[in-house]
Amino acid sequence: MIRIILYTSFLLWSSLSLAQDKKEYSFTLEEAITFALDSNYTAINARRDVAKAIKKKWETSATGLPQISAEISYQNNIKQPITLLPAEITGGLPGTFVPVTFGTKQNGSATATLNQLIFDGSYLVGLQAAKVFLDFSKNSEEKTNLEIRKGVINAYGSVLLSEELISIFEKNKTTLEKNLFETRKIYENGFTEEESVEQLEITLLDIESQLSNAKRTKVIATQMFNLALGIDVSENVTLKDDLASLAYQNTNLSFLEASLNFENNIDYKIASNLTQQRSLELKLEKSKALPTLSAFLNYGTSANSDSFTFFDSQQIWYQSSLLGIKMDIPIFSSGMRGARTQQARIALEQAKTDFKYTQQNILLELNTAKSNYQFAIENYENSKKNLSLSERIEGKNQIKFKEGLSTSFDLRQAQNQLYTAQQQYFQSMLEVITSKANLETILNSPKSLQTN
Repeated sequence: MIRIILYTSFLLWSSLSLAQDKKEYSFTLEEAITFALDSNYTAINARRDVAKAIKKKWETSATGLPQISAEISYQNNIKQPITLLPAEITGGLPGTFVPVTFGTKQNGSATATLNQLIFDGSYLVGLQAAKVFLDFSKNSEEKTNLEIRKGVINAYGSVLLSEELISIFEKNKTTLEKNLFETRKIYENGFTEEESVEQLEITLLDIESQLSNAKRTKVIATQMFNLALGIDVSENVTLKDDLASLAYQNTNLSFLEASLNFENNIDYKIASNLTQQRSLELKLEKSKALPTLSAFLNYGTSANSDSFTFFDSQQIWYQSSLLGIKMDIPIFSSGMRGARTQQARIALEQAKTDFKYTQQNILLELNTAKSNYQFAIENYENSKKNLSLSERIEGKNQIKFKEGLSTSFDLRQAQNQLYTAQQQYFQSMLEVITSKANLETILNSPKSLQTN
């Protein structure tokens, strides 16, 4: 009995723990964007890239600052080297040699060296390049955030679209099941043909298939949305906004009049960074023809003994110090430096050409985005009208079919026309939202990033 109680308690505790671990998320679209900019996996790594660039800038700066190094060494000559000296020195026979051992068996030394760069053209260019690289990393992070924002909007809208389709398919299924039930009764009483029942059965099967697909699509869309947010794909998420309100909020024809400031466009910024980098690479190759000047200060101490007495107070340590200046002057490289300089100059010209192409491509993307946004709004308005007309046509055919004035084929055709209009209407809402987001990305105008 005690075992049963303990086992039951364990199961209850485990279930409670799992329930506590399972988080519940709820977002408006703007809340989802803000959350993703902080938690999205790509956004996190983009911030790390900026942090690395900051450290890289300091690393470059530090190479021109004083550098201090120290060296401690200990040597034990287990077998000391022998040097042969002429025996005549010690009064021996000419032509013979005397083996002599120089130095002590054990040696110890400690040295500290201070190095200071005085002038190096490549160092000055490196400082400029580090700053440009940091700007590039920050612009890359901004581009990442823009893409994340656009991705979250697309994913958020896709989940809402799936929910709307599921809702309308379920409503259509209920209506069809009622029509099929009534038509079967009429057929059983001999007042209609069997084909009328079969036509409705075909339509119902289509709706059931689309409903099942919409449910599967919603699962995938939700997982993609979770991934865009940076949370586990299995987490439960509730969306506070609805597709109709978002489509209405994003329908703004005056936005089509927005002008482009190239300085705000992120692709322009990145292309400018790359051009600056190529220009600095050319300056770097030129600077390699300049001399470099550095200074050093050395201080050391050493001791010698036939036994290990280096920690004894009576051990004698001999001091030494050295101050020096060093200049390296490049004189002749057999054309190697010139070839590298020419390569860098060609790379700079390529970057300038790419920069011009980027500007023209941005203008093309802007015009395309404006055209797509305007079409999306027009298509949205037309879809609303088409849906209203399709509902009226389907309703009339329902009445005609019940009164025996039209065939089941006519009814099925009207129903399919209605179902298509419904899907096009919801899809047009999503296109308004996503095309507006794409235009905002090119203009770099989203509020959520301006305040971030």
